[in-house]
Amino acid sequence: MKNIFSLAVVTLTPFAAQAQLADLDRLKEETGLPVNDFITILTGIMKWALAIVSVLAVIGFVIAGILYLVAAGDEDGIARARRAFVGSIFGVIVALLGLIVLQAAQTVLSGEGAVF
Repeated sequence: MKNIFSLAVVTLTPFAAQAQLADLDRLKEETGLPVNDFITILTGIMKWALAIVSVLAVIGFVIAGILYLVAAGDEDGIARARRAFVGSIFGVIVALLGLIVLQAAQTVLSGEGAVF
């Protein structure tokens, strides 16, 4: 009995998933609102977050440049500008690594192609 139940669950699961997709299509047609899956929503959130990090890194570069110009030879001011510059570089690196990880995860989860 247990094997028959397991076989029924494994056999009928694709039909249940297809029914859910059909309901999403019907919902989209009836309401006219966009219906997205979890991966699309997560990708959109991550792209916005990466855009914000990138903008903040560029602002950090500008601030580091201004700090360097204002330092005018003062060792403490130059050190502070250097720390701001290094922090901005780390921000850019994190943003680029985030973009790479996001693209790799999207490729793996969507099944569009080989990762390696």
